[in-house]
Amino acid sequence: MSDRDTAFAAYFAARSEAMRGTAYLLCGDWHRAEDLVQATFAKLYVAWRRVNRHEALDAYTRRALVRTFVSDLRRGWFRRERVGVPAAEAPAVGGGSPEDRLVLLDALARVPPRQRAVIVLRYWEDLSVEDTARALGCSEGTVKSQAARGLQTLRGLVAPQLGEEVR
Repeated sequence: MSDRDTAFAAYFAARSEAMRGTAYLLCGDWHRAEDLVQATFAKLYVAWRRVNRHEALDAYTRRALVRTFVSDLRRGWFRRERVGVPAAEAPAVGGGSPEDRLVLLDALARVPPRQRAVIVLRYWEDLSVEDTARALGCSEGTVKSQAARGLQTLRGLVAPQLGEEVR
Protein backbone atom coordinates (compact mmCIF):
# COMPACT_ATOMS: atom_id res chain seq x y z
CA MET A 1 0.00 0.00 0.00
CA SER A 2 1.39 3.41 -0.95
CA ASP A 3 1.76 6.32 1.47
CA ARG A 4 -1.13 8.01 -0.34
CA ASP A 5 -3.39 5.02 0.22
CA THR A 6 -2.32 4.67 3.84
CA ALA A 7 -3.06 8.33 4.57
CA PHE A 8 -6.43 8.12 2.85
CA ALA A 9 -7.36 4.90 4.68
CA ALA A 10 -6.46 6.51 8.01
CA TYR A 11 -8.57 9.58 7.23
CA PHE A 12 -11.48 7.39 6.10
CA ALA A 13 -11.30 5.31 9.28
CA ALA A 14 -11.21 8.43 11.45
CA ARG A 15 -13.96 10.45 9.76
CA SER A 16 -16.34 8.19 7.84
CA GLU A 17 -18.63 7.49 10.81
CA ALA A 18 -19.09 11.20 11.57
CA MET A 19 -19.79 11.89 7.89
CA ARG A 20 -22.28 9.02 7.88
CA GLY A 21 -24.14 10.64 10.78
CA THR A 22 -24.29 13.93 8.90
CA ALA A 23 -25.44 12.16 5.74
CA TYR A 24 -28.17 10.39 7.71
CA LEU A 25 -29.48 13.68 9.05
CA LEU A 26 -29.50 15.06 5.50
CA CYS A 27 -31.35 12.18 3.86
CA GLY A 28 -33.09 10.33 6.72
CA ASP A 29 -32.07 6.85 5.59
CA TRP A 30 -29.06 4.87 6.80
CA HIS A 31 -28.63 2.99 3.53
CA ARG A 32 -28.76 6.18 1.46
CA ALA A 33 -26.37 7.80 3.96
CA GLU A 34 -23.90 4.97 3.33
CA ASP A 35 -24.22 5.58 -0.42
CA LEU A 36 -23.63 9.31 0.02
CA VAL A 37 -20.55 8.73 2.18
CA GLN A 38 -19.19 6.13 -0.24
CA ALA A 39 -19.65 8.49 -3.21
CA THR A 40 -18.10 11.36 -1.26
CA PHE A 41 -15.02 9.41 -0.23
CA ALA A 42 -14.62 8.05 -3.77
CA LYS A 43 -14.50 11.65 -5.03
CA LEU A 44 -12.12 12.55 -2.22
CA TYR A 45 -9.79 9.68 -3.12
CA VAL A 46 -9.55 10.92 -6.70
CA ALA A 47 -8.60 14.40 -5.43
CA TRP A 48 -6.47 13.15 -2.50
CA ARG A 49 -3.11 14.32 -3.90
CA ARG A 50 -4.46 17.88 -4.09
CA VAL A 51 -6.25 17.98 -0.74
CA ASN A 52 -4.60 15.63 1.74
CA ARG A 53 -2.47 18.41 3.24
CA HIS A 54 -5.37 20.81 3.24
CA GLU A 55 -5.77 22.33 6.70
CA ALA A 56 -9.55 22.22 6.38
CA LEU A 57 -9.91 18.64 5.13
CA ASP A 58 -13.06 18.00 7.17
CA ALA A 59 -14.70 21.11 5.71
CA TYR A 60 -13.71 20.00 2.20
CA THR A 61 -15.13 16.52 2.80
CA ARG A 62 -18.33 17.90 4.33
CA ARG A 63 -18.77 20.22 1.35
CA ALA A 64 -18.35 17.27 -1.01
CA LEU A 65 -20.93 15.30 1.01
CA VAL A 66 -23.48 18.11 0.87
CA ARG A 67 -22.88 18.63 -2.84
CA THR A 68 -23.37 14.93 -3.47
CA PHE A 69 -26.64 15.09 -1.51
CA VAL A 70 -27.83 18.18 -3.43
CA SER A 71 -26.81 16.56 -6.72
CA ASP A 72 -29.00 13.56 -5.86
CA LEU A 73 -31.87 15.95 -5.17
CA ARG A 74 -31.45 17.56 -8.57
CA ARG A 75 -31.51 14.17 -10.26
CA GLY A 76 -34.83 13.47 -8.56
CA TRP A 77 -33.85 10.50 -6.37
CA PHE A 78 -35.61 11.94 -3.30
CA ARG A 79 -38.73 12.82 -5.26
CA ARG A 80 -39.31 9.14 -5.98
CA GLU A 81 -38.61 7.89 -2.49
CA ARG A 82 -40.40 8.76 0.75
CA VAL A 83 -37.75 9.86 3.21
CA GLY A 84 -38.61 8.66 6.68
CA VAL A 85 -37.05 7.49 9.89
CA PRO A 86 -37.77 3.87 10.74
CA ALA A 87 -37.98 3.57 14.51
CA ALA A 88 -35.43 0.75 14.64
CA GLU A 89 -32.83 2.86 12.81
CA ALA A 90 -32.98 6.08 14.83
CA PRO A 91 -29.51 7.05 16.09
CA ALA A 92 -28.88 7.61 19.77
CA VAL A 93 -28.59 11.32 20.53
CA GLY A 94 -27.91 12.66 24.01
CA GLY A 95 -30.66 14.35 26.02
CA GLY A 96 -34.40 13.88 25.92
CA SER A 97 -36.39 10.72 25.78
CA PRO A 98 -36.09 8.23 22.93
CA GLU A 99 -39.65 9.09 21.90
CA ASP A 100 -38.76 12.79 21.66
CA ARG A 101 -35.73 11.96 19.52
CA LEU A 102 -37.86 9.85 17.17
CA VAL A 103 -40.37 12.68 16.84
CA LEU A 104 -37.57 15.13 16.06
CA LEU A 105 -35.89 12.85 13.51
CA ASP A 106 -39.19 12.13 11.79
CA ALA A 107 -39.96 15.85 11.64
CA LEU A 108 -36.46 16.63 10.32
CA ALA A 109 -36.96 14.12 7.52
CA ARG A 110 -40.09 16.05 6.47
CA VAL A 111 -38.38 19.45 6.31
CA PRO A 112 -37.63 20.41 2.69
CA PRO A 113 -34.16 19.13 1.68
CA ARG A 114 -32.43 22.51 1.25
CA GLN A 115 -33.73 23.73 4.62
CA ARG A 116 -32.77 20.40 6.19
CA ALA A 117 -29.23 20.74 4.82
CA VAL A 118 -28.91 24.19 6.38
CA ILE A 119 -30.29 23.00 9.73
CA VAL A 120 -27.95 19.99 9.83
CA LEU A 121 -24.87 22.04 8.94
CA ARG A 122 -25.67 25.01 11.18
CA TYR A 123 -26.99 23.24 14.27
CA TRP A 124 -25.70 19.66 14.12
CA GLU A 125 -22.28 20.32 12.59
CA ASP A 126 -22.14 23.73 14.35
CA LEU A 127 -20.86 25.54 11.26
CA SER A 128 -20.93 29.30 11.01
CA VAL A 129 -23.24 31.04 8.54
CA GLU A 130 -20.21 31.69 6.32
CA ASP A 131 -19.02 28.07 6.38
CA THR A 132 -22.54 26.78 5.73
CA ALA A 133 -22.90 29.11 2.75
CA ARG A 134 -19.56 27.92 1.41
CA ALA A 135 -20.54 24.25 1.86
CA LEU A 136 -23.85 24.73 0.09
CA GLY A 137 -22.54 27.10 -2.57
CA CYS A 138 -25.03 29.84 -1.76
CA SER A 139 -25.09 33.28 -0.14
CA GLU A 140 -25.07 33.93 3.60
CA GLY A 141 -28.50 35.54 3.26
CA THR A 142 -29.84 32.32 1.76
CA VAL A 143 -28.43 30.35 4.69
CA LYS A 144 -30.10 32.70 7.17
CA SER A 145 -33.48 32.62 5.43
CA GLN A 146 -33.39 28.83 4.90
CA ALA A 147 -32.43 28.33 8.56
CA ALA A 148 -35.31 30.52 9.73
CA ARG A 149 -37.81 28.78 7.45
CA GLY A 150 -36.46 25.34 8.31
CA LEU A 151 -36.67 25.95 12.05
CA GLN A 152 -40.19 27.31 11.66
CA THR A 153 -41.19 24.22 9.67
CA LEU A 154 -39.51 21.95 12.22
CA ARG A 155 -41.30 23.65 15.12
CA GLY A 156 -44.61 23.32 13.28
CA LEU A 157 -44.04 19.59 12.83
CA VAL A 158 -42.68 18.84 16.31
CA ALA A 159 -44.87 20.97 18.59
CA PRO A 160 -48.22 19.30 17.81
CA GLN A 161 -46.73 15.85 18.41
CA LEU A 162 -45.32 16.93 21.76
CA GLY A 163 -48.54 18.74 22.76
CA GLU A 164 -47.00 22.21 22.66
CA GLU A 165 -48.08 25.44 21.05
CA VAL A 166 -46.19 26.71 18.02
CA ARG A 167 -44.77 30.18 18.53
